[in-house]
Formats: sequence, structure tokens, C-alpha cells
Amino acid sequence: MSNRTTVTEFLLLGFSEVRELQILHSVGFLVIYLAAMVGNLLIFMAISLDHHLHKPMYFFLVNLSVLDLGSISVIIPKSMANSLMNTKSISYAGCVAQVFFLLFLVGADFFLLTVMAYDRYVAICQPLHYERMMNRRACTQMAAGAWISGILYSVLHTGNTFALTFCGGNMVDQFFCEIPQLLKLACSDSYLSEVGVLAFSVFLVLGCFIFITVSYVQIFKTVLRIPSEHGRHKALSTCFPHLTVVSLFVFTGLFAYLKPTSSSPSALDLVVAVLYSVLPPIMNPIIYSMRNKEIKAALRRLTLCR
Repeated sequence: MSNRTTVTEFLLLGFSEVRELQILHSVGFLVIYLAAMVGNLLIFMAISLDHHLHKPMYFFLVNLSVLDLGSISVIIPKSMANSLMNTKSISYAGCVAQVFFLLFLVGADFFLLTVMAYDRYVAICQPLHYERMMNRRACTQMAAGAWISGILYSVLHTGNTFALTFCGGNMVDQFFCEIPQLLKLACSDSYLSEVGVLAFSVFLVLGCFIFITVSYVQIFKTVLRIPSEHGRHKALSTCFPHLTVVSLFVFTGLFAYLKPTSSSPSALDLVVAVLYSVLPPIMNPIIYSMRNKEIKAALRRLTLCR
């Protein structure tokens, strides 16, 4: 404990030192934030208020919208506030909270996408058993399991990360508290346990990805056996939005964490971080509303009622 550096706050990476560009960044992030909020709230309201959409697939979509709202709210407001006030600081407790909630929401998001793949598998490959297997109780349990798994995943990571000794200063080379950047500040002999947890996370994510892949292999096999072209198109139309969201989530995350690390922050690091942390919450409601006739109809009815 005598060698431990006491850190009371961290300094986040700004997008620019020029005051005009800082204000422009705040305005840009505000527009992005409002777009994500409006899109996800519309999906939430349309599904919640329209009894035609009280089905398992849309129940999970409501949960996805709530998680997306939470994840984008964890990082964007703080970044906007720092730019407006021309500061870079975030308190130690604030950094802990940011890491915890971001990991919880993103983790639960991915676990929920895995559950949604199972829902599509049952709907297409075992349609006669769908109502029995995906009843209200089962759906509630699976959604709760995704949320609880996200909490446990976050507790493991957050607790392990902030149990480390920080010897490399307090400058985080990212516009939010990100674990890989925090590990750069840890003492060389204290971060190995978190590296082990990161390796466990990779296997966990890989396991979910394999489950999703296997589910879709079975789905495509079943769809190819459908005799009519209309039937095949109808079956696939319910899968493409989910598949697109999963691809966006996975590939932006992989690109962010598997790209070569640099010793100093770069514009590419910031752009990639924006892509994987901000883009999915914005795109998810657009993807689902564009490809789904029932949601389009519900949004029209919601608009007309207002």
C-alpha cells in the first residue's frame, strides 16, 4: 500500500483544444444523443402502447431499446459537459460508475441479442412449439437473465479493474473511461489479473457469437426448405434486422479492440470509439423500423394519435 499512487480523478481525452471545435463537438454529440433518444423512445412507446406488438420478439426489442438508451447516456452527456466547460476531468467515483454502467448495459445488450437469436430459431425452426417455449414467463426469465448476466459481468470487470494500483498517471487516452486505457495506467505487476478477466470475456463473447451463428445456420437451413418464395422472404424478413444489429455490434467492437494499439492517442482511436459506443444505439431503432412493417404501422398509429 505504501507504493500505491492515490488517484482522486482522471483526465479524459478531449476532441480538440480549440474552443470553437469544442463547442462544435458538444453540438454534434447533442444531435446524436437526441436522435438516439427519440429513436429508441419511439420504438419503446410504439411497442408498449400497441397491443398488436405484444409478442416475444418485440418484448425483447423494448428491452434492447432501454439498454441502448442507457449505454449512450453513460458516456455522451459527460463528454458534452467537459467540452462546454473546457475541462477534461472526471472524478474517481464517476469513472468507476461510468465503467460499471457501460459494461453492464453493453454486456446485457449482447446477452439479449443472443436470446433474440434463440427466439428467431424457435419461431422458424420449431413454429409449432413457439407459443409453449416462448410464453410470457419464459420471455421474462430470459430477459431477466440477460440483465442479471450483464450486472455480474460488470461487477467482475469493474471490481477487478479498480482494485489495481495506478502508477502511470491519471490521463485516460479516450473520451470516456475505457478499461484498456485504464490498464495502461496500472502498475505492470498488478494488471495481470484483469488481463485474465479480459481473456474470460473474449471466450464469453465468443461463446455467445457461436450460439448466434449456429442458430442462424439452422434458420437458413429451415428457410431453404420452405417451398414458396413468399414464405422464405417472410421468414427471413424477421431475421435480417436482428442479424444486422448483431453484425454492427460485433464488428465495431472487434475493430475497436483488435486493432493495433498505439502508444499515443490518435484521431483513429477516437473515431473507432465513437463507432462502437455511439453508432449501435442510433442505428438499432432505424434498422428495426425500416425493415419491419408492423413497427412502421405502429409508429404511424402513434403519430396519428398524437
